[in-house]
Amino acid sequence: SGRMPLDVALIQVTPPDRFGFCSLGVSVEAVKAAVESADLVIAQVNPHMPRTLGDSFVHVEDLDIIVEYEEPILEVRPSEPDAVAMAIAKHVVRLVENGSTIQAGIGAIPNAVLYGLQGKKDLGVHTEMFSDGLIDLIESGVVNNSKKTFHPGKVLATFCIGTRRLYDYIDNNPMFEFRPVDYNSSPINIARNYKMVAINTALQVDLTGQVCADSLGYQIYSGIGGQADFMRGAALAPGGKPIIALPSTAKNGTVSRIVPTLSEGAGVVTTRGDVHYVVTEFGVAYLHGKTLRERATALIQVAHPKFREELTRRAKEMHYLFEDQVIPAGGVYPVALEHTATFGGETFFFRPVKASDERLFQEYLYRLSERSVYLRFFQVRKAFPRELAERLVAVDYETNLGIVATLDSSDTSPIIAAAHWMLDPNTNMAEVAFSVADEYQRRGIGTYLFEFLVRVARERGIRGFTASVLAQNRGMMRIFQKSGFTLHTRYEEGIISVMFEFDERRPSTG
Repeated sequence: SGRMPLDVALIQVTPPDRFGFCSLGVSVEAVKAAVESADLVIAQVNPHMPRTLGDSFVHVEDLDIIVEYEEPILEVRPSEPDAVAMAIAKHVVRLVENGSTIQAGIGAIPNAVLYGLQGKKDLGVHTEMFSDGLIDLIESGVVNNSKKTFHPGKVLATFCIGTRRLYDYIDNNPMFEFRPVDYNSSPINIARNYKMVAINTALQVDLTGQVCADSLGYQIYSGIGGQADFMRGAALAPGGKPIIALPSTAKNGTVSRIVPTLSEGAGVVTTRGDVHYVVTEFGVAYLHGKTLRERATALIQVAHPKFREELTRRAKEMHYLFEDQVIPAGGVYPVALEHTATFGGETFFFRPVKASDERLFQEYLYRLSERSVYLRFFQVRKAFPRELAERLVAVDYETNLGIVATLDSSDTSPIIAAAHWMLDPNTNMAEVAFSVADEYQRRGIGTYLFEFLVRVARERGIRGFTASVLAQNRGMMRIFQKSGFTLHTRYEEGIISVMFEFDERRPSTG
């Protein structure tokens, strides 16, 4: 645009082709604009520079001074992801649907994400930069750019950095288009990709969702890069997902990256309005369309457990949370319990309940019929206040566990069934309860939830289950009776108390 006057541009290019065009190679980003704006352009012609395609060419007539000098291109080997990065990547990968277009940079977390994407289908790439990890996804067929709606069939980028393997791979490869940053990182262009997934990292995220990615207090750590552009572009894209992925702690676990407020002097690189997901090794916080209270609740859940109590206290001081609100300080979201199962030709997603499910759980309870409510709570209820839903979702995954079934894996999908246990550590027996929305009953979902809870309980060394069941709740009693366990029951005032140990089974009659 000419806003920044340049006297001299020092660039590196490939040898010219027979038409006199040199490629800018691995770095087009702002270099193309510099060539077009500078009064004097000095170009090093380096045969080691790969010839990249796209809007990456400059004619020799536009070069004022040419210096022929051969030297290797700077190489950076991918960093090896640690256990934390791999755990973060597992959560991020679950958010990437087949047919998505992705943006990810370099570093331990992006490298782990790229590794974890093996098994996905028809992914595309529109990114600011990339490294060696992309090659394996292309060669395995995971990335083919066939579903892209902006420059289909092409990987779009402004620059790359990696090893010689990468530079040889992109050399004269028509799958790759390198374009200037003003085109490639335009939020408008990014938003033209269907299912655009932007994966970026941060130094701090506060309890409202504001993201600092460029500074440590007043000390500038790095530039903002393309994060703001890609996060906003993904937020605008149909089916887009702007994701911030970061470790929950820094300085060897002594400092939380999820903070009540950003440090004094910290810059807000991505606003709370542009972040849909925040991912740590402890799970995924979905923030889009949420209130400040819901955001704080979700973010505290993905903070390191040793900082959750303090974050909850500070959130209450700032009136982000109710004074009586309970968020379990301990417990790690057991992502391994997530799975799908099919009933009557319809597939449902089963997952552990989260404290941030409070609103979803209220909506589920309000959808239950009067009879289903009575069988679940032993009374007629017309209202399901926050406090009730909170008790059912505030679990620590150890002494109390909840499993919900939803229509799909999205964070806003309605709950259609729920099961809970509460462990009595004195007896090592857990009290169990479950319910299914009326329109999904008689499909076997209740039986499946019960059997799933039994399996998880046995794996954790729990001795057995207890339950209180209304006498007219024949469906729940039938599930217990079909289980094969030896039932010990007691009837009193219309309520059947049930107890069974997992090691006690009725003898087979077959």
